Amino acid sequence: MAIESTAHNTARPARRAGRRQDELPSAVRIGLSRVVPELKMFYRRPEQVVLTFSMPAIICLLLGSIFSAKLPGTQTSTGAVIAASMLAYGILSTSFINLGIGIAADRETGALRRLRGTPATASSYFIGKIMLVAIASVAEAVVLLVLGVLAFQLQLPTDAYAWFTLGWVFILGIVSCSLLGIFVSNFASNAVSAAVMTNGPAVGLQFVSGTYVPLMALPTWMLIVGSIFPVKWMAQGFRSVLLPAQMVVFEPAGSWEHGRIFLVLAAWSIGGLMACLYVFRWSDRG
Repeated sequence: MAIESTAHNTARPARRAGRRQDELPSAVRIGLSRVVPELKMFYRRPEQVVLTFSMPAIICLLLGSIFSAKLPGTQTSTGAVIAASMLAYGILSTSFINLGIGIAADRETGALRRLRGTPATASSYFIGKIMLVAIASVAEAVVLLVLGVLAFQLQLPTDAYAWFTLGWVFILGIVSCSLLGIFVSNFASNAVSAAVMTNGPAVGLQFVSGTYVPLMALPTWMLIVGSIFPVKWMAQGFRSVLLPAQMVVFEPAGSWEHGRIFLVLAAWSIGGLMACLYVFRWSDRG
């Protein structure tokens, strides 16, 4: 009886410990709980907010006004093509650039090291950051779409399939570019070096991906380089739903290539997550 009583008493703490482990929040739940703090930190930097939302719109307006000639055999201007593609730049701005700089700054100030002492994991941290990017990107997309419709006669999707296409391109674009920004931040010693490592490549990507200059004006080697990265495929997906169907003839492949867009963006998302989990560090000391 004594042995049974002892076994029973030792089993109860084990069960209680098991229950406590079961009650620990999941990475998804922790990540979602990070959204509000992340938004507060983002909007407490007014200069970052203004730059994030104004720069793509200003560049879109300037380039769209410069390239105002209509494409041969269509009623669509080159400016409209650029305006549709600019949604990809909006995502790149809110994700790759902002996360690359922001995470490097968090690591430099010790905010990440303090966060490590909480139940937060790397995955939950990524989820919180990507949700921040998603909210900011939606707001950015609204600004660019309003500008595109009013100034460049872009056409909003008119059927469920087009909206669905816009949705999955948008989501996969956010995830892939966000993870790319998180990845790059691990190689920056501080926020200043992160700004150099993100802004420079971002400008180059805009040219080779057909957001600053239409793809039909690019040399072959630029098309090849641009096709490696997700920005080109995001821009192509957005053009497929915001421009008239006949504009497909101006794409290098002569089609919108929705299947390839999905595969490339999904591959960047999966590969980006694996790379981030491998190299992510909470502090400068690792």
